[in-house]
Amino acid sequence: MTHTLTPRPLTQAAFAPFGDVLDSHGTPDKLINQGLCGRFHDRAKLDFGQGGRAGISLFDAQPRTLPYRLDMMERHPDGTQAFIPMHTDPFLVIVAPDDNGCPGAPLAFETDGAQGINFHRNIWHGVLTPLSHPGRFAVIDRIGDTPNLQEHWFDTPWQVTR
Repeated sequence: MTHTLTPRPLTQAAFAPFGDVLDSHGTPDKLINQGLCGRFHDRAKLDFGQGGRAGISLFDAQPRTLPYRLDMMERHPDGTQAFIPMHTDPFLVIVAPDDNGCPGAPLAFETDGAQGINFHRNIWHGVLTPLSHPGRFAVIDRIGDTPNLQEHWFDTPWQVTR
């Protein structure tokens, strides 16, 4: 038996309890470089906790298809984690509120192909889930010597489908 979950479009309002949507829709906050570059300023709240520092890594994730089986979620208690696609294809973003140390009922979002995301600290989320190839992302997250990963495996998996 599985639970069913349908992704919805990613918006800042719907995603706000879990993190930040990184996009450049609309008018830039300011123009720089002699007016030739629009700056969409300060789009994410980065937090790397005590004993950590910001790091930039590059991920190359295998594409997934819908329906997608969600059987595990993870969180990072000591730092935020931002995913910035290095392509223009949509990807799946799955998050859940905390329910006494475990993920509650998950929510699924689909990006529009021009959005990245930043998970706030300690937010339950699914793994990186590109829906096409290539699945390359720049990832900004905490680098440190202490563990910063908790995983939860569902007794009954969820199925993400359209």
